[in-house]
Amino acid sequence: MMNIRFAVSKDIIVLSRYDKHISKSEMENAVRLNRIYIVEEEGHFAGWLRYNLFWDNTPFMNLLYILEEYQGRGFGRQLTAFWEKEMESQGFGMVMTSTQSDEYAQHFYFRLGYTAIGGFLWENDPYEVIFAKKLPAADKVGPD
Repeated sequence: MMNIRFAVSKDIIVLSRYDKHISKSEMENAVRLNRIYIVEEEGHFAGWLRYNLFWDNTPFMNLLYILEEYQGRGFGRQLTAFWEKEMESQGFGMVMTSTQSDEYAQHFYFRLGYTAIGGFLWENDPYEVIFAKKLPAADKVGPD
C-alpha cells in the first residue's frame, strides 16, 4: 500500500543519500518548511518530491524522483497529484516545474496537464523546458 507524507528530520539521512542537488542545510530547511513529500510502499522509502517557491509566490517542483524499483507503478503521478492538491488547498492557483528537453519527464508533465511556457539554455546542458499548470483554485481566487 502506498503512503504519502511530509518528510521529517529522520528522513534527511536517506534523502541525502539520493538527493545530491542541495546542501544538507537547505534540505533541513525544506523539511522544516514541509516542502518535501515522501512516498512509501508498506513503510519502505520509494521516492520524494521537493519544491520551493518561484518568485517567492508560485510553487515550483524542484525534484520528483521515484526509486527505480518503484517506477512505472503510478507513484510519480500520485505524488504529483497529492502535491497539486496540497498547493491548491493553500490557495495557490498555479504550480510550475522544469525538465531538460532530452529527458522523458517532459512527456510525463504533458500527460498531467502541464503546458510548456518557456525555457533556457545553460552552458553545455540541454534546453531546460519550464512547465506550468493552472490549478482549479485559480478560478476561485480573486485579485489581491
